[in-house]
Amino acid sequence: MESTDRRRFFRRAAVFTLIGGAASALAGKAWAHGGPGGGHRGGGFMGGPMGPGMTDERIERMVGHLAVDVNATPEQRAKLAEIAKAAANELRPLREKAFEARRRGAELLSAPAIDRGSIEKLRAEQIQALDAASRRMTQALADAAEVLGAKAYFPVSSQHVRAGV
Repeated sequence: MESTDRRRFFRRAAVFTLIGGAASALAGKAWAHGGPGGGHRGGGFMGGPMGPGMTDERIERMVGHLAVDVNATPEQRAKLAEIAKAAANELRPLREKAFEARRRGAELLSAPAIDRGSIEKLRAEQIQALDAASRRMTQALADAAEVLGAKAYFPVSSQHVRAGV
C-alpha cells in the first residue's frame, strides 16, 4: 500500500513539475526578446516569435502529455488546456512591455549622464511586472491542481512526512 501511494505521489509530483515547467516556459517566452531583429541570434528563440497559434499548439501538446501521465479525463484535459491558454494570453502583453523596458534600460545606461533614479524606477517597475507574472502562473498551477484533484494526487500521510517525501 505504501509503495503504491509513494509511486502515485512521485508520478503526480512529476506531473506538477511538468506543469510548472510548461508555465515557466510560457512566462519565459512572454519575457523573451521581441520585435523585428530581436531575440536569440536575431530571429527569436527557435527561429522566430511565438504567435498565438503556435502557443495554442504547444499548449495542446503539453496538456496531452500531462493528461496521459495523470490519466486525465477528456473533460479534465479540456479544462487544463483552457487554464494554460488563458494564462498564456494574459502573459503575452508582458512580452511587449519587457521589450520596451530593455530598450529603455539600454538608453538609460548608454546616456552621457547616468540617471540612477530612472534606472532604479525601471528596476522597480520590472520587479512589479515579474511579480504579476509569477502571481498569474501560481494561479494557473493552483487551478490545474483543483481540476486534477490535488488531494487525491498528493496523499499526505504520516508515512510520507516521516520519509521526507
